[in-house]
Amino acid sequence: MNKLNIQGLVRENVKGLSPYSSARDEYVSDGSQMVFLDANENPFENGVNRYPDPQQRGLKEVLALQKGVKTTNILFGNGSDEVLDLIFRAFCEPKEDNVITLPPTYGMYKVLSGINNIENREVLLTTDFEPDVDQVLNIVDANSKVLFLCSPNNPTANSFSKNKIIKLLEKFNGIVVIDEAYIDFSKEESWLSELSNYNNLILTQTLSKAYGMAGIRLGVCYASEEIIAILNKIKPPYNVNELTQKRALERVLDIEKVNKEVADILEERALLSKALLQLNFVIKVYDTDANFILAKLDNATERYDQLLARGIVVRNRTTQPLCENTLRFTVGTKEENKKLIKVLKEIN
Repeated sequence: MNKLNIQGLVRENVKGLSPYSSARDEYVSDGSQMVFLDANENPFENGVNRYPDPQQRGLKEVLALQKGVKTTNILFGNGSDEVLDLIFRAFCEPKEDNVITLPPTYGMYKVLSGINNIENREVLLTTDFEPDVDQVLNIVDANSKVLFLCSPNNPTANSFSKNKIIKLLEKFNGIVVIDEAYIDFSKEESWLSELSNYNNLILTQTLSKAYGMAGIRLGVCYASEEIIAILNKIKPPYNVNELTQKRALERVLDIEKVNKEVADILEERALLSKALLQLNFVIKVYDTDANFILAKLDNATERYDQLLARGIVVRNRTTQPLCENTLRFTVGTKEENKKLIKVLKEIN
């Protein structure tokens, strides 16, 4: 269990900020019939002429109930990338502080560090794609503010060892972000149950993967009430639009359908992994806890081009550390996977 002084990690200019108070913050509708003349909106009703709820209260209430947390533990972003950017802007002083990332991993951590002028200290994963805990702790200093852990990891698809994550949570004196974009496909449980034990823990999830809503751009942040309050200070007032809120609420309420689709993807994942193992040019198929499979091939670039010529787009990850000659295969529909396997056998 770790209890840090979170306010001591916050940028000085953020500590004194008061969040922008929008019209929809100052008056929250209770459902009564009211005449709204407070926000300089176009009064003619078309479904989106009014500003959206800046705190997305309805969606938070449903998700909080499903996830077993309080609404005050949730913040939504315009995709997870906005949530990650808010974390940089809340805790990292440009030109002074640093963050730690563990390549190969999600590339936006490095991009956001550059955008925010924050040093990115990289510690390669071990050859079995696990955090090198000792090396991470060796490179931290007083200005190391955030550690990013992607678990299940992208592009390696594995979940990190629980013991290694616990050690980092307890030994790293900064914010630990666990990116759980693929957690719904994992045999491991989410770290949501540990929020009360580690006040430096932030979890990011998304509606883009298991919920199948990449097009609406909705990311979710779970953290202590203290951290959520800090992030709310700096988030744009209407960062999640009305259409996104409505579509997200419909999807979250239809959780049975979401779970069925996840089950179908897991079934197809097993079949695709088995098929890949039977190909002569596939050297290794890595274990996966995500909705994709990383495979090591004889010549990833050649095989990528062959697939592309036959109308199939996969991801060539051969330029990433520890991923030489690997392709990343997203699990598609049954029909798409059949086509992929057919083509792979033809080029075998």
